[in-house]
Amino acid sequence: VGSEVLLPMLRSLPNLAQAACGNFLSSRLAVSPPDEISEDAWEHGFRSRPFPPGGQCMLVSVILSTYNSPEWLEKVLWGYAVQTYRDFEILVADDGSDQRTALVLGRMRRLTKIVIRHVWHEDRGFRKAVILNRATADAAGDYLVFTDGDCIPRHDFLETHVALARPGCLLSGGCVRLPRGTSERIEPADILARRITDLEWLEAAGAARARGLRMLRAGRWTARLFDALTTTRPTWNGCNSSTYRRHVLDVNGHDERLRYGGGDREMGERLVNLGIRPVQVRYRAVCLHLDHDRPYANAESWRENHEIRDSIRSNRATWTTHGIEQADRPARRRVAA
Repeated sequence: VGSEVLLPMLRSLPNLAQAACGNFLSSRLAVSPPDEISEDAWEHGFRSRPFPPGGQCMLVSVILSTYNSPEWLEKVLWGYAVQTYRDFEILVADDGSDQRTALVLGRMRRLTKIVIRHVWHEDRGFRKAVILNRATADAAGDYLVFTDGDCIPRHDFLETHVALARPGCLLSGGCVRLPRGTSERIEPADILARRITDLEWLEAAGAARARGLRMLRAGRWTARLFDALTTTRPTWNGCNSSTYRRHVLDVNGHDERLRYGGGDREMGERLVNLGIRPVQVRYRAVCLHLDHDRPYANAESWRENHEIRDSIRSNRATWTTHGIEQADRPARRRVAA
């Protein structure tokens, strides 16, 4: 066969691969759109995903915390329905929500075909660290992304975390904090059509002065540059951080004594004490935070959390005896691959 035939065939291979991937995803998501979502938005969200670039492929466990916020949780799950990276499961770490959350999860499983696992315990006050540890112990993936049930991921959220994942590192992502009015205005169709990360749409929806909006203004290369130049320290943020599951097990997960108020960062501080390097990705891995009330916030929990964190820093501690493995409970650690 001559070069005049071979060259066009070789040039067409990436397009053929993209088409094959698109057909495969379409077959896996062969469901009809719900009444409130237009056919166009459905097609754009599910059938027009870009073919992910080459790189590592691994099962990711998204650990997503929630408590009695089913409306916000549903919007967040629509964000995962349009992720460009598809090899993931979601573990909803539920701190004691009522039946409304279970109903939303059942509906979203049917509509999106995403693997969604409901990890629940009864409501006995703010015990987020406890349910996060249960979800960590149950996770099937070797890479964990931690986020919240009020944070809608941008379409490339998981793809970015996977592309930047490295053993011995943790990733510290970014968050655009939307005002209440914009949070309420967002509909599933806006998420499927990717309008929620369009600056003009956000400004028209009342988010022109949203904190962190500059993260969405950065293009691919400028985002990488801004991550390198920012003076913001990379920390473990409960709404947007990731690392290998074995690293979380090596510090025994979250400290279950912690209540609301900076508690998520404590595990990150122990990871750093262990030698895990924090990497800033706040301009590259972005989610949108939906505004809500926090009736569980109080000054006493902040004070107690700071005392625990001060002790961790001064003692350079890496392990907590109040984590996944405890003397008075059966071991819950799945053997890492």
